[in-house]
Amino acid sequence: MRFVIFTHSLLSDWNHGNAHFLRGICTELRQRGHELTVYEPEDGWSRRNLLQNAGESAIHGFKQKYPELESILYNEETLDLRAALGGADVVLVHEWNTSELIRNIGQCRARNDFTLLFHDTHHRSVTERDAIAGFDLTHYDCVLAYGNVIRDAYLRNGWAKRAVTWHEAADTRIFHPLVAEKCGDLVWIGNWGDDERAAELREYLIRPAKDLKLSAVVYGVRYPNEVLTELADAGIEYKGWLPNYCVPEVFARYRLTIHVPRRPYVKALPGIPTIRPFEALACAIPLISAPWRDNEHLFHPDSDFVFAHSGSEMRDHIQRLLSQPETAHCQASNGLATIRSRHTCAHRVDELMEVIGQ
Repeated sequence: MRFVIFTHSLLSDWNHGNAHFLRGICTELRQRGHELTVYEPEDGWSRRNLLQNAGESAIHGFKQKYPELESILYNEETLDLRAALGGADVVLVHEWNTSELIRNIGQCRARNDFTLLFHDTHHRSVTERDAIAGFDLTHYDCVLAYGNVIRDAYLRNGWAKRAVTWHEAADTRIFHPLVAEKCGDLVWIGNWGDDERAAELREYLIRPAKDLKLSAVVYGVRYPNEVLTELADAGIEYKGWLPNYCVPEVFARYRLTIHVPRRPYVKALPGIPTIRPFEALACAIPLISAPWRDNEHLFHPDSDFVFAHSGSEMRDHIQRLLSQPETAHCQASNGLATIRSRHTCAHRVDELMEVIGQ
């Protein structure tokens, strides 16, 4: 089949988590012999920030790691949609596109015979309802929502005629266990995210690392200067942006990691952990998570990873895993087994094909 995908960015993962999942899905589709064309805006926010902060070498790094993937940069004012969609069997449009482009692709679907899917991997359906309500999805065949809460919002509000849950997953071609000499205790990989988890990062990351005098490091972007000062005061080294495909190498050098979900996901979107835990467990690094509700039974808490419901509990879990390497190894092995059995991009492509078939 010929797939055409309109995304915010395939080339850039700078503060753009959907690129992680999309790269894995595109790779899997290619491996199965499907034809694939990906479009992204030439002035996309993530790609623009990546170039400003990391330069062209970041784009070259992506192309070296994913030589089989490419993205066509377009200007929406001059884009020839008829040519772009010509011969398509399946068109996938991500939620972070303009409402005009989303509507125009839908109108093309009304005059052509392809399956048109809308992919939502954000919390705006709950936190910015008017933005989603403004999308014209009349001619879209189905919404792929990365959690039941989002799926239900589309159906309950009449935004789409059909919606299904399509969870994110780990690209296990990239995310798998590696062997390396350990150089520290704790690594956290994530972006500051405005103030969506400021208090939580202080409670579950900064204070425990400081109290335990851990050898700790943080990767991510958009950290305010005052937070960088707090990290330094806690003895945490800040290393800035990390290409997502380099994450497994970093995980291999540290004894454990943590997950701190953004507040909108905890309060408004229970059951959606975002992609980071999938990737961590796929690399077999012991994981401790700040609270979120696994309503959709994606994992086996207390077996695949452990929840810390307070800063003091986080400290206790860190001490236990660092002092009991056999326990840490067992937990990491359980998490890896769960990913391999249920949460790879190959599993998600199987699910995608089932939706298309229906």
